[in-house]
Amino acid sequence: MPLVSVQQPARDELETISGRRWDDLRLRRPDLAPAVELQQRLLAIVVRAAQALDPSRLPRLSLPPKYLAAKLGRGVPIFAGEPIPVPVGLLKASLLNLCDALAAGGAGESAEHVKAAIAANTMDAGSLLTASLSRNQQAIRTGAVHRGLAPDLVWLLAELAATPFAHALQVALLSPRQDVAGSVLAGAMRAWNLGHCAVCGSWPALAEVADGHRVLRCSFCAAGWELNEYCCIYCGEHGEPFVTAAPDEERKDRRVEICGTCQGYLKTIDVAELSPFPLVAITDMESMDLDLAAMEHGYSRPPLREFSRR
Repeated sequence: MPLVSVQQPARDELETISGRRWDDLRLRRPDLAPAVELQQRLLAIVVRAAQALDPSRLPRLSLPPKYLAAKLGRGVPIFAGEPIPVPVGLLKASLLNLCDALAAGGAGESAEHVKAAIAANTMDAGSLLTASLSRNQQAIRTGAVHRGLAPDLVWLLAELAATPFAHALQVALLSPRQDVAGSVLAGAMRAWNLGHCAVCGSWPALAEVADGHRVLRCSFCAAGWELNEYCCIYCGEHGEPFVTAAPDEERKDRRVEICGTCQGYLKTIDVAELSPFPLVAITDMESMDLDLAAMEHGYSRPPLREFSRR
């Protein structure tokens, strides 16, 4: 079954788990202390927004299971092209808080300029968050450049602010259904065998291997899914050009999948259990050395795929 259920702990337990993992990372990588401090502040804002989202008040989307199953059958993710209303009030507050955290953490005037544009409504928070949910990187970058703002920073801020809503929708849409129509959607999810997320269309941040299962973890909505075969998630290569290697011979639990056909790479980490939302970001940060090892040899992550509703 490609879609994998990831257990979400209670608030206190999540704080305990995240605190322990941050402390462990500080001990192992003291050189990353400033980056760890910043990332911890950013994730704390994301967690607060996620906990403030009332699942019972999520928008009721007109997305019949048979319609979604047909989309998935064409390789189109659920969110693609859908007019999903975003809770701007809550997420805008997070967006502004994230600007403050990044400004204090090193982004300085660039983050302050983004905050000023959002506060003055010269950059509309609703449009920005909607574009992020739609994974429309081009629209966000173009809007940022037009306003004299740093496009990569605006993309990062929008992604961090929108991710709690994306995760909440993912959980709500894919919760177990008892009706017959729901089984159609469940069947389409079981048949999903593509490297991009079936919900939002993002590439995975990495793969977590737990109990022998290689679970791809979405970099945005934190969905988890398995492929039906061991291959490159980007181009499907499974022959000799597709190689898995451990840069550190003494840490074979941390590997990189590299593809000589498309020059893409994916980090693969053995874990005791799958990371709950939004702690995939900690696993991602813990394994930054794998990113560097892959990029030093000419491998990279491809840009986000573009999808149409049809």
